[in-house]
Amino acid sequence: MTASPFKWLFLLALSALAGCGEAVPETRSLTVQASAYNSVEAQTNDNPTLAAWGDTLKPGMKAVAVSRDLIREGLSHNTLIEIEGLPGQYRVLDKMNKRWQRKIDIYMGEDIEAARAWGVRDVTIRWTPDEEE
Repeated sequence: MTASPFKWLFLLALSALAGCGEAVPETRSLTVQASAYNSVEAQTNDNPTLAAWGDTLKPGMKAVAVSRDLIREGLSHNTLIEIEGLPGQYRVLDKMNKRWQRKIDIYMGEDIEAARAWGVRDVTIRWTPDEEE
């Protein structure tokens, strides 16, 4: 049984496309310390919904702040991350004070009790760095 000319043409085109595709960025993972924060003046400043990159935080958003050393690791503004133990993806929208290292702060809106219940724990985070890195 012989293959039709169209099948051979399709296979040839498919192999050509496979050879010229861009490399898929590798997913990275890192264990960090994770705490939680709220958009209340006592925890931030007199404009508690304004994040460091200028985004406005709103309760219900899945957002995190990252320590500045993690920005150099590829966790820049708008990077999506997965956090061990939490469903879905979180977006990097805020930066932490320079004193913190290898740490994230999970945004929990105005739910102070949820932030206290989370506490501080070590978690593994995963993300795909931007191509520019």
